[in-house]
Amino acid sequence: MEFLKKIQIETNNYKLYEEALTHTSYANEHDVASYERLEFLGDAVLQLVISEYLFQNEKDDEGELTKKRARLVCENALYIYGKRIGIENYIKLGRGESEAGSQTSKTIIADITEAFLGALFLDKGYENTKKFVFKKIIPIVIAEGEKFLIDYKTKFQELVQTEKRSLAYVVLKEKGPAHDRHYEIAVRVNGITYGIGKGSSKKEAEQNAAREALKKSIAN
Repeated sequence: MEFLKKIQIETNNYKLYEEALTHTSYANEHDVASYERLEFLGDAVLQLVISEYLFQNEKDDEGELTKKRARLVCENALYIYGKRIGIENYIKLGRGESEAGSQTSKTIIADITEAFLGALFLDKGYENTKKFVFKKIIPIVIAEGEKFLIDYKTKFQELVQTEKRSLAYVVLKEKGPAHDRHYEIAVRVNGITYGIGKGSSKKEAEQNAAREALKKSIAN
């Protein structure tokens, strides 16, 4: 398989990886298994590897480590991991999804990336999966550390609370099919918009809105 050659993985279990790269739309059209069960497994495996990485490299307490882990295994992070290893070029989509351009869907790429890690775990075991994550994904975490690890919503909320002002996140736009939703959200303080963010989930859009708002001073 070309994808496995690209990321330097040797295997005799190609069928497992084919399943991981098969979207439900394709599976329904061709009566084959989809990525979904492997996604479930990959999610757990990635959380364990990331937990181990954070435990070894961060000095935070349990609560902060939990927050950091959540941000490193969220959809946005998984999408970036998947894009960096080029997985979107090998996803099997049904005709309708393919025509709709879902090959670049953030949700699909994120889900398939988890499924791939599930397949890798079944094929190579935990230690080899961890080695892959440390080699291919952790460098992305380090390079994009600020983007992943800073909780902009919490930082902005702390600033607002210091000034005793009201804070609200308001959905401005919501569009796209259920599997590929896009949101535009404004963060408002005392009814005034301080930042607008976009994302494929409300949480992501809120984080981006808060990030934008933090660029502006509301202290005066």
